Amino acid sequence: MRSSNSYVVVAALAVCSAAAAQTTPYQNVGRPATAEEIQAWDISISPAGRELPPGKGSAKEGAPLYAAKCAMCHGQTTDEAGPLGPALVAKKGGNQRGTIAAWPFATTVWDFINRAMPRFNEGTLKPDQVYALTAFLLYRSGIIKEDEVLDAKSVIELQMPYRNAYVPSDLAEIGNMEKRACRLGHCPGPDPAAAK
Repeated sequence: MRSSNSYVVVAALAVCSAAAAQTTPYQNVGRPATAEEIQAWDISISPAGRELPPGKGSAKEGAPLYAAKCAMCHGQTTDEAGPLGPALVAKKGGNQRGTIAAWPFATTVWDFINRAMPRFNEGTLKPDQVYALTAFLLYRSGIIKEDEVLDAKSVIELQMPYRNAYVPSDLAEIGNMEKRACRLGHCPGPDPAAAK
């Protein structure tokens, strides 16, 4: 005896087949992307950071950039939400979850700023500006010193506070809740700042 679900699936397949048969094939629509167009969109930065461009910047250089390009959305202080964006840094002694410090990789912070900021002018920042803004936010989060210079090498080497709260370095151990820093089924693990 067949279930009613089997009939629903068969009916759905029949409708999709009929619709596909009636679809007009498109010709002369679009064109293959050129190598230059693909390169322009190929801006993803992996956690390993091999794709990071040359450049450098410090928090001191990032502070005026933040004031000019970020504060209008995220607020003047970085630790209070602005009119269009969330707080990026926890208040002194506050919980860092939901802030830049909770991201597992500094390369991800760099990548997000590079591709998505500033709002309505995405992709307009130069690599040195992105390094400087990343440094400024990491400095304000207490992760690096104000005069520390970030570049492609140092961003990759930087150990973020929550790095080990997400997944183990050996992905074969992902099922082990202790190795994933999960406690009582809650992931990621406890706030690293609270453990200090």
